Amino acid sequence: MGLSGNLVIQTVTMKKLSLLLLLTIAITATRAQTQKVNPIVKSFGAVYDVPFATEKPNDRTKYNIVVDITDAADKPDSLNAYLEAAATLLNLHGVGGVPAKNIHMIVVLHKMALYSIFTNEVYQKKFKTDNPNIHLIAALKDVGVQFYTCGQTLMKIHMDEKSILPAVSVATSALTTFTTYQLRG
Repeated sequence: MGLSGNLVIQTVTMKKLSLLLLLTIAITATRAQTQKVNPIVKSFGAVYDVPFATEKPNDRTKYNIVVDITDAADKPDSLNAYLEAAATLLNLHGVGGVPAKNIHMIVVLHKMALYSIFTNEVYQKKFKTDNPNIHLIAALKDVGVQFYTCGQTLMKIHMDEKSILPAVSVATSALTTFTTYQLRG
């Protein structure tokens, strides 16, 4: 093959490489747009950024959010999905442009959700596995989330405050916590 044959092969090869490179860039860009992000709670509650959304949270509003959790995880070795939803809610506000300093969230756990906040020792005795919620609660606490549990539920199941994680405060009741925080806005 002569010099022109090599030139044709090189041109075809360069065109194929260029096309492959452009295809790779397009796929990478598309994947980057669909990657989940964690703007506030870094390890939990990942969300999608939706740049074309027309309805977004107001980044100047001070959000006071009360989360009511009454259920435990489906399985003892699984995260409590409702606790992770609290992380998701924070990240949704964050991806919408709300700075973490503008969000005040309290989480109130009562009824069956109480199991999620047992110390690891108490959890292991009851379920024969580690409490999978400990790191999630710590991550939420690190971004300013306050936790309360129902003192009435604790008393009903014959547990004391030493049975629950130190990150969680005991309230007189879940119901009075709701009415108190409703009045505070």
